[in-house]
Amino acid sequence: MGFNPLGRFSSRADDYAKYRPSYPAAIIDVLRRDCGLSPVSVVADVGSGTGLLSRLFLDFGCEIWGIEPNAEMRRGGELYLSAYDRFHSVEGQAENTGLPSQSVDLVVAGQAFHWFDPARARVEFRRILRQPAWVALIWNERKVTGDPFLVGYEDLLHRHAPEYSRVDHRRIDARQLTNFFGHSDWKTATFDNDQRFDLDGVKGRLLSSSYAPPGDEEMMRDLERLFTATQGEDGKVVFAYETKMQYGKI
Repeated sequence: MGFNPLGRFSSRADDYAKYRPSYPAAIIDVLRRDCGLSPVSVVADVGSGTGLLSRLFLDFGCEIWGIEPNAEMRRGGELYLSAYDRFHSVEGQAENTGLPSQSVDLVVAGQAFHWFDPARARVEFRRILRQPAWVALIWNERKVTGDPFLVGYEDLLHRHAPEYSRVDHRRIDARQLTNFFGHSDWKTATFDNDQRFDLDGVKGRLLSSSYAPPGDEEMMRDLERLFTATQGEDGKVVFAYETKMQYGKI
């Protein structure tokens, strides 16, 4: 499997739409307070995928331009958000969105920034943004400690998914973010988030990840054993996340 994000999610779009977590509504409160977000704001969701982050802003009233390079993911987003007339789907990339200059009030990226060319994306974002040029980079960061299932799941990925450590967004550090924003005055906000899954949900969540090797029967057997050993009385396990948002002006 190559590292080009344009194609690596093509076979995973359905699982991504069904099993990836959404984003906490408190994100809107922070952006409204600190960045002047309002229901009349125009937002570019870059790497919009199946529309999970876009929906948060649409429900607030914003007009959204969803920029997505992968055809299958883009179609998934168009279907998921078909009821929203303020959502506009665009085939584009972070480095070439196709949007007019000074046409949006905020750029957001959910689970996507680690796929961008940061220097070229910064140039493009500065072009399409109106002043004061706010950008918010958002990740649902799965917790890896504090619970037997979370610990075991992390170990399973390291044993069965050789690409995991190479494409994990946790590789993005403060220095890279400072270079992207062009200053050290960017801020971080964190929120709790979680999903509860039965065994089928856990399998779908795993297979939605670009680094999960398809057709690995041993990996799936190990996942079933982990689930059986750690499920709660309701027959489910919890995927716990810390949603992180790094935001600032560029």
